[in-house]
Amino acid sequence: MRFRFVCSGFSKFRFSLLLLNLEEYYFEQHTANHIQNKGDQNERKIRGSLKICSKSVIFEPDAISQPIIKIPLRDCIKIGKHGENGSNRHFSKAKSGEISLIFSQVYFIKEHNIVAPYKIERGKMEYVFELDVSGKVEDVVETLLQLHRASRLDKLGDQTAMITAILQSRLARTSFDKNRFQSVSEKLHMECKAEMVTPLVTNPGHVCITDTNLYFQPLNGYPKPVVQITLQDVRRIYKRRHGLMPLGLEVFCTEDDLCSDIYLKFYEPQDRDDLYFYIATYLDYNKKLNFHDLSNPGTFRDLSRPVGSLNKERLERLLTRYQEMPEPKFMYGSHYSSPGYVLFYLVRIAPEYMLCLQNGRFDNADRMFNSIAETWKNCLDGATDFKELIPEFYGDDVSFLVNSLKLDLGKRQGGQMVDDVELPPWARSPEDFLQKSKDALESNYVSEHLHEWIDLIFGYKQKGSDAVGAHNVFHPLTYEGGVDLNSIEDPDEKVAMLTQILEFGQTPKQLFVTPHPRRITPKFKNFSHTCSHNAPMADSPVSPGEESFEDLTEESKSLAWNNITKLQLHEQYKIHKEAVTGIAVSCNGSSVFTTSQDSTLKMFSKESKMLQRSISFSNMALSSCLLLPGDATVISSSWDNNVYFYSIAFARRQDTLMGHDDAVSKICWHDNRLYSASWDSTVKVWSGVAAEMTCTRRQRFDMLAELEHDVSVDTISLNAASTLLVSGTKEGTVNIWDLATATVLHQIPCHSGTVCDTAFSPDSRHVLSTGEDGCLNVIDVQTGMLISSMTSDEPQRCFIWDGNSVLSGSQSGELLVWDLLGGKISERIQGHTGAVTCIWMNEQCSSIITGGEDRQIMFWKLQY
Repeated sequence: MRFRFVCSGFSKFRFSLLLLNLEEYYFEQHTANHIQNKGDQNERKIRGSLKICSKSVIFEPDAISQPIIKIPLRDCIKIGKHGENGSNRHFSKAKSGEISLIFSQVYFIKEHNIVAPYKIERGKMEYVFELDVSGKVEDVVETLLQLHRASRLDKLGDQTAMITAILQSRLARTSFDKNRFQSVSEKLHMECKAEMVTPLVTNPGHVCITDTNLYFQPLNGYPKPVVQITLQDVRRIYKRRHGLMPLGLEVFCTEDDLCSDIYLKFYEPQDRDDLYFYIATYLDYNKKLNFHDLSNPGTFRDLSRPVGSLNKERLERLLTRYQEMPEPKFMYGSHYSSPGYVLFYLVRIAPEYMLCLQNGRFDNADRMFNSIAETWKNCLDGATDFKELIPEFYGDDVSFLVNSLKLDLGKRQGGQMVDDVELPPWARSPEDFLQKSKDALESNYVSEHLHEWIDLIFGYKQKGSDAVGAHNVFHPLTYEGGVDLNSIEDPDEKVAMLTQILEFGQTPKQLFVTPHPRRITPKFKNFSHTCSHNAPMADSPVSPGEESFEDLTEESKSLAWNNITKLQLHEQYKIHKEAVTGIAVSCNGSSVFTTSQDSTLKMFSKESKMLQRSISFSNMALSSCLLLPGDATVISSSWDNNVYFYSIAFARRQDTLMGHDDAVSKICWHDNRLYSASWDSTVKVWSGVAAEMTCTRRQRFDMLAELEHDVSVDTISLNAASTLLVSGTKEGTVNIWDLATATVLHQIPCHSGTVCDTAFSPDSRHVLSTGEDGCLNVIDVQTGMLISSMTSDEPQRCFIWDGNSVLSGSQSGELLVWDLLGGKISERIQGHTGAVTCIWMNEQCSSIITGGEDRQIMFWKLQY
């Protein structure tokens, strides 16, 4: 797991939710005085704030020299108004503004604002607190008695159920304060109950989203009355699991910080999913890896093995135990990432988190993160230590290695105090250690083998027989789906199970079910990629050493089109479960990307004739795809209103542009501008440099123009210079647009049904369109006049043309060759068993790929 801390070091406020127990809620606070030595001549009042929590009462004095007081409710003997007797004293009409707590144990925390293990005092005591508003005493006492009853229940499940009921009741009686909106003109989209999650703590409240802002209003007003995020600032948003359930949502507005701006846990998955759809999504992106001279494989650990199997002797002992174990079997009883392991590394910058997790104590000094060498040795030899490193080892902040807060972390058996982390002898300083760690991560060896580690953590070796074969089997509770919490009826067992899940460690969601491809690294120092895009080889998904493209000449293109009737089927593959909707091919022709109505983007290797990747962005159909210059990113449009950017080199979704109000039907790209057509009756033009491998910042698209139509837009195409755009609509209209002014030049109602496809001629003088009415229409761009029309007995769903000849894909599955000058069909070529839905031709015009409703892609070659 990975922690994202809201801040490091000390807050100016001493109180924090880390002072609460795990799974405890902070309900309300009241300004009050702590009256010491009540009724005595030494009576004194200490000013502060009384905080009512689900399992404790906390008093935070204003004076930092005084310790924070924490009284566990389970240790309380009596609660009521001070000076009253009887069990019903809190209902008395006395005007006392004082609350009495009689208890057997109290904690003292942060005296003089120093972070240190909590001090405990035991024995029967009475503390009296005087509220500033005496009229609130009865309500506070009633709440405390209710929570006290919950804390004293025998079964933990019953305690949790009662506290949850109290919390939900409070949330139901309140709602988001609309006066907190930034503007009176904001339009409310939705409101629901949720909890804001920070490491080890949750804070209940109300989530509200408008057309411009995302808000969270804590029930207790802590850390501030409202957390507000402007939607235009959102860079990334992730659906997360919380307690292995689909309830989490993490929103990022910053790039250089590890901290998410807000992490929300919802009570219902539908609320989480509904909110997700309102927010523009920008995904995190890894910076380009630089290659360094760390060429000795012996320097590195075997990345094809989990930590637990690196030591063969230890592995043999674990396998013996595994073979003797009843089902469900597991090889490793502890996980490679858990809250405790993360805080093991980060104790020097997050001491309060460690104290919260360890019930107010630091770990034994000899078990602390004392030395890089000791930690590695324990991970290699220890019977129960299988942890991985955390991202901070490859960052720039050395704080987690240095005891800059001068914490008292204890004394080791040898007598030395725990202070800074002892570094390896090859590291001159903490900064040098991190730099060399990054150099190792960015080396050719790691780049060539990191996919093996991905297979273990995120991929096909995470579960099942492949995990067993890779010695990669962890406790069942760490896996998604390992236990169905909703099926557990016993409340004690359910609470215990959830606590174990949250503290034990959670295996990431499985992202890949086939072997992850190896990252391509340059084989030659001065290799020059001859592709016209000049992409860096480290960023390209193709192999170096490919023969360069032949020079493209008008003569070679003309020769190809003159022989277009000699097209022959070379190979065919059924790789989708529904109709193919788009085709894009890498610069050297080795990788073919296809989209489909089955909602997947596929990557097919023409060389190995195997499917390499299958990516799903949503459960709705994808409508088209294209490759960005450099072959580093493929873009897909979807019926779920989004455009998705997928990094080929890093095998991950890179960005999501949520740009439309209905399905995106077609996309085009030219000169750092994206053109998207939609059933919402618009074509939008977006500006922004695509997030390349060389770019460390996030991509952000700004809308330059919106081309409005009366009905759904089903297809678009650009001319060669990208100065003109042609669009085809559901009602049969073809529109030609001037992109410089974003104005329509011509509207031509030339089809009696939906326009299937449109394209400019190479010289941009004409536009060809096909439609459901079976017509092929040629339009003069300058005048907007229909200059010729040909009719077939069935719709032509897609086509390519050179200005004179047309190769079209028909509804029946045939490929038709049209002679526009002669006004006839020159050739019928049998192809798919269903409609031909998309067609691609290479720049030499010598190779063609088609996709169809029969779920197949077909490779065609010219024979001449």
